[in-house]
Amino acid sequence: MKAIFLYCSLLTLLFISSSFAAHSSDKTVKVEQAITEAMQAFNIPGVAVAIVENDQVVFSQGFGLKEYGKQDKVTSDTLFGIASNTKAMTVALLAQLVDKYELSWQTKVVDIVPEFQLYNAFVTNQFTLIDLLSHRSGLGYGAGDLIIWPQRNHTEKDIYNGLKHLPQTSAFRTEFAYNNLMYIIAGKVIEKITQKSWHKNIQDRLFKPLGMNNSSANFSLLTSSLSNKKIDIAKPHLLIKEQLTVVESDYLTNFSSAGSVISNVHDMALWLKVLLNKGELNKGQSNEENVVAATPPFIKLNWEIDTSLNQLYSKTQASLMWHPHISRKVSATEVEQDNTHFSAYGLGWFLKDFHGMKLVHHSGGIRGMVSRVLLVPEKNIGVVILTNQESNAAINAIYREIFEAYLDLPQKNWIAFYQQQEQKQLKRELNRLRAIEKRLIPSGSSPLNLNHYAQTYIDKWYGEIVINKENNKLRMRFSQTSLLKGELIYYQDNTFVVRWDDRTLNADAYVKFSVTQHGDISEVTLKPVSYLTDFSFDFEDLKLIPKTH
Repeated sequence: MKAIFLYCSLLTLLFISSSFAAHSSDKTVKVEQAITEAMQAFNIPGVAVAIVENDQVVFSQGFGLKEYGKQDKVTSDTLFGIASNTKAMTVALLAQLVDKYELSWQTKVVDIVPEFQLYNAFVTNQFTLIDLLSHRSGLGYGAGDLIIWPQRNHTEKDIYNGLKHLPQTSAFRTEFAYNNLMYIIAGKVIEKITQKSWHKNIQDRLFKPLGMNNSSANFSLLTSSLSNKKIDIAKPHLLIKEQLTVVESDYLTNFSSAGSVISNVHDMALWLKVLLNKGELNKGQSNEENVVAATPPFIKLNWEIDTSLNQLYSKTQASLMWHPHISRKVSATEVEQDNTHFSAYGLGWFLKDFHGMKLVHHSGGIRGMVSRVLLVPEKNIGVVILTNQESNAAINAIYREIFEAYLDLPQKNWIAFYQQQEQKQLKRELNRLRAIEKRLIPSGSSPLNLNHYAQTYIDKWYGEIVINKENNKLRMRFSQTSLLKGELIYYQDNTFVVRWDDRTLNADAYVKFSVTQHGDISEVTLKPVSYLTDFSFDFEDLKLIPKTH
C-alpha cells in the first residue's frame, strides 16, 4: 500500500513539475516573441530584458545588435545608459545615510549645501530632502536642464548660481514637475555628508555590495577603468527620415546622480531583487531591525556598510521610497487601459495602481536610448528593459506583453496597438511641421534690419547666447552648449525659427524678439517648434536680455 502511495505521489510531483516547466516555457516563448516583434515593428536594433520573479532571475537575454550594420550582438552583459533609472540608486544612497542617523528626510538642504538657492528665501530655507527627491519644487517641468543638456561647459558653480533665477511656475509642494537638477543637488548632499564623490559612493555602497561588477557611475569612468579593452556597450540610434542612424552620446555623464549610470540587465536584475526584498541583500538572512530616522540636528559619522546586517537600506526607508509624496493626474487612457485610479511620485519612483495591483516604475531616456524598470511588489515581479533606440512605444508594448504572461492579464496585441498609436502621432506632427515649414522664408525680409537682431544676449540662469550676422543671415550660438548652434530663418512678425546644424537634436525652436516702440530689442524668448522635442530642451525658461542693457 505504501509503495502504491509513493508511486502515486511521485507521479503527482512529476505532473506538477512538468506542468510548471511547460507554463514557464510558454511565458518565455511569449516574451521572446514579443521582443522580436517589437524590434521589427519599431525599428529597434537591440534590446536586453531581465525578469525577476520570487527572488529568482527567470529571464535574462539580449536581442539584436549593439550597432546597426555591424555584427556584434546584444547579450545580457551588454551595457546601456540607464539614464533617469539612476535616480532610485541615488535615493538608496541617501536612505543609507538616514539609516545611520547622518540626516533625516526632513533635513533642510541648505543645512548641508549652503549655496543652494531657489526663487525665494522661504522656499529655499524650507526645502527638505523629500522636496528634493519628489519633484514638488514649484519649478517648471525639466527646468534648468539646458545647463547640463546636451553636452555643456557649465561648471558646478554655474548650476548653483543659476538655480535661483529659474522661474516659479506653481506653489511650493502643490504640483508634480519632473526636475533633474534637484537630483544633482541630491548627489551633492551625499558628497557633503560622506566627504566622498557621488561616483565613489555608488560604486562602494551600491554596486559592490550588490555584485553589480559591470556597472559604472558614468561612461568616462567606465572607459578609463577598462583602458584599452573593448567595451561591451550598445550604441545609441535615432530614426532620421525613417533610417536608423548611429549618434554620438555622452550617456548623460553631466547628469551624474540624476542619470549617468551605465549598466546591463545582468546587473540590473540584482538591483531588482534588492528592491523587491525591501533592501535585503540576500533574502531570508537579514538581521535588520527597522530603523527610525533621526531628526535634525544630525550626527556626522565616518561609516561603511555593515554587510553583516545583510541590508542595503532598512525596510523603513524602503516603505518611504514607495510612499506617495506628491500626486499626479490620471489620464483617461490610464483609466481605460490599466484600471488606474491614482498616480503619484515617491522618492525616485513613479507609483500607480495597475489592474488592482501597485505598480512601481521609472523610465530613463538619453539621445538614442530608452530604458524602463517596473516592479509589482505584491507579485514579487520585477522587469528591466534596455534599448538602443528612442522608442517609448516599443518599451510600452514589451512590458505590457510581459505582464500579460506573468500576471495573467487579458490578452491584447500591444505591439499592433502602440505601432498604430505611434504612426498616428508621428503623421499628425509631421503634417503640422510641414505647415510651419511652408511659412518659413529663408531669404525673406524681417520687420527690422538684421543688424538689430545680431547682438549678444544674457540669460540670468544660463549665461550668454550670441546672434551674429554672417553672409546676410543670422546665426545663433549658445556659449556653453557646443551643439546648440544654427541658422535663424524668418517666420512672421519679429519671430524666427532657429534650425540647429545638428539635425539629430529634433529641437528647432521659435525665437521671438520683443521690440520697443523705438525699434529696440527688449527681450528674446524661445519655444520648441515640435511637440516631440525632449523636455530637457527647456527653452521656455530663457529670458534673453541684450548685453548692452
